[in-house]
Amino acid sequence: MARGNMPRQPSRSGRQEGARRAMGAPLKGAPLKGTQSLQGRHAKNASARPTTGRAPLNAEKAPKAVALKKKSAFGYDPLAPERVRQIIAGLDQLYPDATCALTHRSAWELLVATILSAQCTDVRVNMVTPVLFEKYPTVQDFAALEPEQLEPDIRSTGFFRNKSKSVVGAARKVVADFGGNVPQTMEELLSLPGVARKTANVVLGTWFKKNEGVVVDTHVTRISRRLELTKQEDAKKIEEDLMQIIPRQRWTDFSHQVIWHGRKLCVARGPKCADCALETLCHAADKTWSTGEIHPGAQP
Repeated sequence: MARGNMPRQPSRSGRQEGARRAMGAPLKGAPLKGTQSLQGRHAKNASARPTTGRAPLNAEKAPKAVALKKKSAFGYDPLAPERVRQIIAGLDQLYPDATCALTHRSAWELLVATILSAQCTDVRVNMVTPVLFEKYPTVQDFAALEPEQLEPDIRSTGFFRNKSKSVVGAARKVVADFGGNVPQTMEELLSLPGVARKTANVVLGTWFKKNEGVVVDTHVTRISRRLELTKQEDAKKIEEDLMQIIPRQRWTDFSHQVIWHGRKLCVARGPKCADCALETLCHAADKTWSTGEIHPGAQP
Protein backbone atom coordinates (compact mmCIF):
# COMPACT_ATOMS: atom_id res chain seq x y z
CA MET A 1 0.00 0.00 0.00
CA ALA A 2 1.29 3.37 -0.88
CA ARG A 3 2.47 5.51 1.98
CA GLY A 4 -0.09 8.16 1.19
CA ASN A 5 -2.94 5.62 1.45
CA MET A 6 -1.92 4.10 4.88
CA PRO A 7 -4.46 4.78 7.70
CA ARG A 8 -3.37 7.50 10.02
CA GLN A 9 -2.32 6.26 13.49
CA PRO A 10 -3.88 8.18 16.35
CA SER A 11 -1.57 10.46 18.23
CA ARG A 12 -0.41 9.59 21.77
CA SER A 13 -2.89 12.04 23.29
CA GLY A 14 -5.65 10.55 21.14
CA ARG A 15 -4.81 7.05 22.30
CA GLN A 16 -4.93 8.17 25.96
CA GLU A 17 -8.28 9.84 25.42
CA GLY A 18 -9.69 6.74 23.75
CA ALA A 19 -8.51 4.60 26.64
CA ARG A 20 -10.19 6.95 29.09
CA ARG A 21 -13.47 6.74 27.19
CA ALA A 22 -13.29 2.92 27.03
CA MET A 23 -12.77 2.71 30.85
CA GLY A 24 -15.57 5.16 31.55
CA ALA A 25 -13.11 7.54 33.20
CA PRO A 26 -13.60 11.30 32.95
CA LEU A 27 -11.81 13.06 30.14
CA LYS A 28 -8.46 14.62 30.83
CA GLY A 29 -8.95 17.97 32.46
CA ALA A 30 -12.53 17.17 33.63
CA PRO A 31 -12.98 17.56 37.41
CA LEU A 32 -13.67 14.42 39.46
CA LYS A 33 -17.18 14.30 40.83
CA GLY A 34 -17.36 15.78 44.28
CA THR A 35 -13.67 16.66 44.49
CA GLN A 36 -10.92 18.66 42.88
CA SER A 37 -9.35 17.85 39.49
CA LEU A 38 -6.55 15.31 39.24
CA GLN A 39 -4.19 18.01 38.09
CA GLY A 40 -5.07 20.25 41.01
CA ARG A 41 -4.80 17.38 43.49
CA HIS A 42 -1.39 16.31 42.22
CA ALA A 43 -0.22 19.91 42.33
CA LYS A 44 -1.42 20.25 45.91
CA ASN A 45 0.24 17.00 46.98
CA ALA A 46 3.46 18.01 45.25
CA SER A 47 3.54 21.34 47.06
CA ALA A 48 2.98 19.59 50.38
CA ARG A 49 5.91 17.18 49.92
CA PRO A 50 9.36 18.28 51.11
CA THR A 51 11.91 18.84 48.41
CA THR A 52 14.80 17.30 50.33
CA GLY A 53 15.14 14.20 52.46
CA ARG A 54 12.06 12.72 50.79
CA ALA A 55 10.99 9.31 52.13
CA PRO A 56 10.78 6.24 49.86
CA LEU A 57 7.64 5.69 47.82
CA ASN A 58 6.30 3.12 50.30
CA ALA A 59 6.56 5.61 53.18
CA GLU A 60 2.82 6.24 52.82
CA LYS A 61 2.32 3.03 54.81
CA ALA A 62 3.95 4.54 57.91
CA PRO A 63 0.83 6.31 59.27
CA LYS A 64 -1.00 2.96 59.31
CA ALA A 65 1.77 1.39 61.34
CA VAL A 66 1.71 4.24 63.84
CA ALA A 67 -2.06 3.96 64.19
CA LEU A 68 -1.86 0.22 64.85
CA LYS A 69 0.84 0.73 67.44
CA LYS A 70 -1.27 3.31 69.24
CA LYS A 71 -4.26 0.98 69.19
CA SER A 72 -2.27 -1.91 70.64
CA ALA A 73 -0.94 0.30 73.43
CA PHE A 74 -4.44 1.07 74.71
CA GLY A 75 -6.31 -1.80 73.12
CA TYR A 76 -6.30 -4.06 76.16
CA ASP A 77 -9.42 -5.06 78.07
CA PRO A 78 -9.27 -3.71 81.64
CA LEU A 79 -12.18 -5.99 82.56
CA ALA A 80 -10.59 -9.18 81.24
CA PRO A 81 -11.21 -12.02 83.74
CA GLU A 82 -7.49 -12.78 84.05
CA ARG A 83 -6.71 -9.15 84.92
CA VAL A 84 -9.50 -9.09 87.51
CA ARG A 85 -8.12 -12.31 89.03
CA GLN A 86 -4.68 -10.74 89.23
CA ILE A 87 -6.10 -7.67 91.00
CA ILE A 88 -7.89 -9.87 93.52
CA ALA A 89 -4.70 -11.92 94.06
CA GLY A 90 -2.74 -8.72 94.68
CA LEU A 91 -5.28 -7.55 97.24
CA ASP A 92 -5.12 -10.96 98.94
CA GLN A 93 -1.35 -10.59 99.14
CA LEU A 94 -1.58 -7.11 100.65
CA TYR A 95 -4.58 -7.60 102.95
CA PRO A 96 -5.15 -11.30 103.65
CA ASP A 97 -7.16 -10.68 106.83
CA ALA A 98 -8.98 -7.47 105.94
CA THR A 99 -12.30 -6.92 107.68
CA CYS A 100 -14.54 -4.07 108.70
CA ALA A 101 -12.60 -1.44 110.64
CA LEU A 102 -15.62 -0.38 112.71
CA THR A 103 -15.60 -1.76 116.24
CA HIS A 104 -18.80 -3.68 117.03
CA ARG A 105 -20.15 -6.64 119.00
CA SER A 106 -23.56 -7.09 117.37
CA ALA A 107 -25.49 -6.36 114.22
CA TRP A 108 -27.12 -3.37 115.93
CA GLU A 109 -23.78 -1.89 117.00
CA LEU A 110 -22.43 -2.33 113.48
CA LEU A 111 -25.53 -0.67 112.05
CA VAL A 112 -25.14 2.34 114.37
CA ALA A 113 -21.40 2.61 113.73
CA THR A 114 -21.94 2.50 109.96
CA ILE A 115 -24.57 5.24 110.11
CA LEU A 116 -22.17 7.38 112.15
CA SER A 117 -19.30 6.74 109.71
CA ALA A 118 -20.91 8.79 106.94
CA GLN A 119 -18.60 11.74 106.18
CA CYS A 120 -16.46 10.69 109.13
CA THR A 121 -13.39 8.52 109.65
CA ASP A 122 -13.65 5.07 111.18
CA VAL A 123 -11.03 6.12 113.72
CA ARG A 124 -13.29 8.88 115.01
CA VAL A 125 -16.33 6.61 115.10
CA ASN A 126 -14.38 4.00 117.07
CA MET A 127 -13.58 6.69 119.65
CA VAL A 128 -17.27 7.52 120.06
CA THR A 129 -19.05 4.16 119.99
CA PRO A 130 -17.51 2.44 123.05
CA VAL A 131 -18.83 5.20 125.33
CA LEU A 132 -22.10 5.35 123.39
CA PHE A 133 -22.83 1.61 123.69
CA GLU A 134 -21.91 1.59 127.35
CA LYS A 135 -24.40 4.38 127.96
CA TYR A 136 -27.13 2.79 125.78
CA PRO A 137 -26.47 -0.99 125.76
CA THR A 138 -29.51 -2.16 123.78
CA VAL A 139 -31.55 -1.16 120.76
CA GLN A 140 -34.48 -0.57 123.11
CA ASP A 141 -32.39 2.03 124.97
CA PHE A 142 -31.85 3.93 121.71
CA ALA A 143 -35.52 3.60 120.77
CA ALA A 144 -36.52 5.28 124.05
CA LEU A 145 -34.48 8.40 123.28
CA GLU A 146 -35.41 11.60 121.54
CA PRO A 147 -32.92 12.54 118.82
CA GLU A 148 -31.92 15.68 120.73
CA GLN A 149 -30.79 13.53 123.64
CA LEU A 150 -28.37 11.62 121.43
CA GLU A 151 -26.83 14.63 119.73
CA PRO A 152 -24.19 15.48 122.40
CA ASP A 153 -22.88 11.90 122.37
CA ILE A 154 -22.21 11.83 118.62
CA ARG A 155 -21.45 15.48 117.92
CA SER A 156 -17.80 14.83 117.01
CA THR A 157 -18.79 12.55 114.11
CA GLY A 158 -20.29 15.48 112.20
CA PHE A 159 -23.82 15.97 110.84
CA PHE A 160 -24.91 14.90 114.30
CA ARG A 161 -28.50 16.17 114.03
CA ASN A 162 -29.33 14.07 110.99
CA LYS A 163 -27.42 11.10 112.36
CA SER A 164 -29.30 11.32 115.67
CA LYS A 165 -32.62 11.21 113.83
CA SER A 166 -31.45 8.26 111.75
CA VAL A 167 -30.16 6.19 114.69
CA VAL A 168 -33.22 6.78 116.89
CA GLY A 169 -35.58 6.26 113.96
CA ALA A 170 -33.83 3.01 113.00
CA ALA A 171 -33.95 1.78 116.60
CA ARG A 172 -37.69 2.45 116.87
CA LYS A 173 -38.44 0.62 113.62
CA VAL A 174 -36.23 -2.36 114.56
CA VAL A 175 -38.09 -2.65 117.85
CA ALA A 176 -41.58 -2.06 116.41
CA ASP A 177 -41.34 -4.04 113.16
CA PHE A 178 -38.59 -6.60 113.68
CA GLY A 179 -38.87 -7.59 117.34
CA GLY A 180 -35.66 -5.81 118.33
CA ASN A 181 -33.53 -7.75 115.82
CA VAL A 182 -31.74 -6.14 112.92
CA PRO A 183 -33.33 -7.51 109.72
CA GLN A 184 -31.28 -9.72 107.42
CA THR A 185 -32.55 -8.77 103.98
CA MET A 186 -31.66 -5.86 101.74
CA GLU A 187 -35.27 -4.79 101.34
CA GLU A 188 -35.93 -4.71 105.07
CA LEU A 189 -32.69 -2.93 105.90
CA LEU A 190 -33.40 -0.25 103.32
CA SER A 191 -36.71 0.43 105.09
CA LEU A 192 -34.81 1.70 108.15
CA PRO A 193 -34.22 5.45 108.49
CA GLY A 194 -30.68 6.48 107.53
CA VAL A 195 -29.88 3.18 105.81
CA ALA A 196 -28.85 3.15 102.14
CA ARG A 197 -27.19 0.38 100.13
CA LYS A 198 -23.71 1.09 101.48
CA THR A 199 -24.81 0.64 105.09
CA ALA A 200 -26.96 -2.35 104.23
CA ASN A 201 -24.07 -4.04 102.38
CA VAL A 202 -21.76 -3.50 105.36
CA VAL A 203 -24.22 -5.10 107.79
CA LEU A 204 -25.26 -7.96 105.52
CA GLY A 205 -21.75 -8.81 104.36
CA THR A 206 -19.81 -8.27 107.58
CA TRP A 207 -22.21 -9.55 110.24
CA PHE A 208 -24.60 -11.87 108.42
CA LYS A 209 -22.02 -13.08 105.83
CA LYS A 210 -24.42 -12.42 102.97
CA ASN A 211 -22.95 -11.08 99.75
CA GLU A 212 -25.81 -8.96 98.49
CA GLY A 213 -23.68 -6.18 97.02
CA VAL A 214 -20.37 -4.32 97.02
CA VAL A 215 -19.72 -1.57 99.55
CA VAL A 216 -18.93 1.60 97.60
CA ASP A 217 -17.38 4.39 99.64
CA THR A 218 -14.92 7.09 98.62
CA HIS A 219 -11.99 4.63 98.64
CA VAL A 220 -13.77 2.05 96.47
CA THR A 221 -14.89 4.80 94.10
CA ARG A 222 -11.37 6.20 93.69
CA ILE A 223 -9.54 2.90 93.34
CA SER A 224 -12.02 1.15 91.05
CA ARG A 225 -11.77 4.12 88.68
CA ARG A 226 -7.96 4.18 88.90
CA LEU A 227 -7.89 0.48 88.04
CA GLU A 228 -10.32 1.09 85.16
CA LEU A 229 -12.88 -1.32 86.62
CA THR A 230 -15.51 1.34 86.07
CA LYS A 231 -15.89 4.73 84.44
CA GLN A 232 -18.91 5.68 86.52
CA GLU A 233 -18.99 8.30 89.26
CA ASP A 234 -22.35 7.44 90.85
CA ALA A 235 -22.04 4.92 93.71
CA LYS A 236 -24.98 2.81 92.57
CA LYS A 237 -23.63 2.51 89.01
CA ILE A 238 -20.13 1.75 90.31
CA GLU A 239 -21.57 -1.03 92.46
CA GLU A 240 -23.43 -2.47 89.46
CA ASP A 241 -20.23 -2.47 87.39
CA LEU A 242 -18.21 -4.18 90.13
CA MET A 243 -20.89 -6.80 90.73
CA GLN A 244 -20.56 -7.79 87.06
CA ILE A 245 -16.83 -8.54 87.23
CA ILE A 246 -16.05 -9.49 90.85
CA PRO A 247 -17.12 -13.03 91.85
CA ARG A 248 -20.09 -12.85 94.21
CA GLN A 249 -18.36 -14.79 96.98
CA ARG A 250 -15.69 -12.06 96.99
CA TRP A 251 -17.94 -8.99 97.14
CA THR A 252 -17.58 -8.32 100.87
CA ASP A 253 -13.87 -9.22 101.08
CA PHE A 254 -13.12 -7.17 97.98
CA SER A 255 -14.83 -4.15 99.54
CA HIS A 256 -12.87 -4.41 102.78
CA GLN A 257 -9.56 -4.96 100.99
CA VAL A 258 -10.02 -2.01 98.64
CA ILE A 259 -11.02 0.23 101.57
CA TRP A 260 -7.86 -0.77 103.45
CA HIS A 261 -5.84 -0.26 100.27
CA GLY A 262 -7.27 3.25 99.98
CA ARG A 263 -6.22 4.07 103.51
CA LYS A 264 -2.73 2.62 103.42
CA LEU A 265 -1.33 2.94 99.87
CA CYS A 266 -3.74 4.14 97.21
CA VAL A 267 -4.49 7.41 98.97
CA ALA A 268 -6.26 10.29 97.29
CA ARG A 269 -3.18 12.49 96.91
CA GLY A 270 0.28 11.13 96.26
CA PRO A 271 -0.53 7.41 96.10
CA LYS A 272 2.36 5.18 97.19
CA CYS A 273 2.68 3.40 93.86
CA ALA A 274 6.23 2.13 94.40
CA ASP A 275 5.02 0.02 97.35
CA CYS A 276 1.89 -1.32 95.66
CA ALA A 277 1.49 -4.95 94.60
CA LEU A 278 -0.98 -3.81 91.95
CA GLU A 279 1.40 -1.30 90.35
CA THR A 280 2.08 -3.33 87.21
CA LEU A 281 -1.67 -3.72 86.65
CA CYS A 282 -2.44 -0.04 87.17
CA HIS A 283 -2.31 2.64 84.49
CA ALA A 284 -3.85 5.47 86.51
CA ALA A 285 -3.35 8.99 85.22
CA ASP A 286 -2.23 10.26 88.65
CA LYS A 287 0.33 7.57 89.47
CA THR A 288 3.42 8.83 91.26
CA TRP A 289 5.64 6.03 89.91
CA SER A 290 5.03 3.62 87.07
CA THR A 291 6.65 0.76 85.18
CA GLY A 292 4.02 0.75 82.44
CA GLU A 293 1.86 2.94 80.28
CA ILE A 294 -0.29 5.71 81.71
CA HIS A 295 -3.85 5.85 80.42
CA PRO A 296 -5.36 9.36 80.42
CA GLY A 297 -8.84 7.92 80.91
CA ALA A 298 -7.91 6.16 84.18
CA GLN A 299 -8.98 8.98 86.47
CA PRO A 300 -9.79 8.71 90.19
